[in-house]
Amino acid sequence: MRAEPCDLLVGAGAFSSEDKAAVYHAIETRRDVRDQFLPDPLPDDLVGRLLHAAHSAPSVGFMQPWNFLLVRSEATRRAVHAAFLKANAEAAAMFDGERQTQYRALKLEGILKAPLSICVTCDSTRGGTVVLGRTHNPRMDVYSTVCAVQNLWLAARAEGVGVGWVSIFHDADIRNILGIPEHVEIVAWLCVGLVDRLYAEPELAVKGWRQRLPLEDLVFEERWPDAGVS
Repeated sequence: MRAEPCDLLVGAGAFSSEDKAAVYHAIETRRDVRDQFLPDPLPDDLVGRLLHAAHSAPSVGFMQPWNFLLVRSEATRRAVHAAFLKANAEAAAMFDGERQTQYRALKLEGILKAPLSICVTCDSTRGGTVVLGRTHNPRMDVYSTVCAVQNLWLAARAEGVGVGWVSIFHDADIRNILGIPEHVEIVAWLCVGLVDRLYAEPELAVKGWRQRLPLEDLVFEERWPDAGVS
């Protein structure tokens, strides 16, 4: 006989002080890594743990829309790097003057330096045409996939693994290189590798691109400020 859901509940409560500190430490020291990767290959069991953490993410309607394409081939990574360079030149031209100079000085990817890349995708058809929880917001499957990326990123930080999210490319270029079907959305290209040093603060803050906004400026109570009364 199938157990009733209430029979499957387990105890829950706050973590120990040490476990809580570890979780917050991973969150606060996670970085977008571009240039600190070590050349050592990642052990298969470590990669498996990172993927398991990603696969443990919540998903709308429990549709689990993600796939993880592991790319280790230097030839493939060089092709993706070329796609990045093309798009990055276009991106640089969108900025003016000193900001463009500052942009060109930034290193924005580690495609060739990291020993592993993971292309994370979202298959919006996996849950069928009607998905519980996606009925009124069709992007919930993509948001779910981003939760998987964050899970992987935090697990990686705990394992001493750096992750860098590359977003500067034309979708069609990566799709063609990897043979990704049209109905599958590319969500993230992640550069993954061991690290022994990280910036103490986000790299873009350290290099003067942008600073962290004060949290108190971003938290509202009950209603958007100055929204008026309807």
